[in-house]
Amino acid sequence: MSDEVERHYAAPSRIDSLLANLDAMAPAGELKIADLAPLDQFHAGGLEATRQLATLAGLSAGQQVLDVGSGVGGPARFLAETYGCSVTGIDLAADYCRLAEVLTARVGLEGKATFRPANALDLPFADGTFDAVWTQHAAMNIADRPGLYREMHRVLRPGGVVALYDAVAGNGAPLFPVPWARDSSTSFLLAPDDLRDVLQQAGFTVIAWRDVSEDAKRWFANRPRSALPGLGLHLLMGSDFPSMAANFGRSVMEGRVGLLMAVARKDHA
Repeated sequence: MSDEVERHYAAPSRIDSLLANLDAMAPAGELKIADLAPLDQFHAGGLEATRQLATLAGLSAGQQVLDVGSGVGGPARFLAETYGCSVTGIDLAADYCRLAEVLTARVGLEGKATFRPANALDLPFADGTFDAVWTQHAAMNIADRPGLYREMHRVLRPGGVVALYDAVAGNGAPLFPVPWARDSSTSFLLAPDDLRDVLQQAGFTVIAWRDVSEDAKRWFANRPRSALPGLGLHLLMGSDFPSMAANFGRSVMEGRVGLLMAVARKDHA
């Protein structure tokens, strides 16, 4: 299953093309993390949703943060620059990690956010390594949610938190294809109550729970334009991304898919 998910996202030729044209789209020395938001904030709500989740999580300077499903690194760079966190991002797609490192260097954040390919169900870190685990729009590709949250719990220090922003099951199936899956074989949405139960069974205490579906509906209805012409998620996902995004938006508007932000704490080892 992880191979199938990786193939959905992996695009070496598109990454190479994006890197080759990056100077034309964003001249060296002029690139800011906000400029990259149309490309690297790969979730409903964009950069503002990342900002909201960070506030909900109560992150602070000096914390060690693990970003699970880090994509091309937008949220990790935001946390490093805005909060002074040291962020490690992991993603199944090695090409995304490669692009994330390049973009991080371009905005002057080398060493503050780093990226490596890894499987979220087998995190390559020792127990109790991180102060916080962060994840946005990644869990919907993972069938083994108990295993995912147990791994997150394992790598957190006691008192550490997991901050998540994910799509959840609504009143029907998503309209495929969507950005995370071309069909139902790699889409695993949980109902909100089931998600809460799985987190608690993994050893977490839920401390914040926010349905942000209405915020997402407004965002889909009024999506902002890119400040850098031509820079967008189609460069990662290919020519069918507009139909994926449209289906995601329609699925949210129709209540087939909801959006949820939550923070849960690890109280004990």
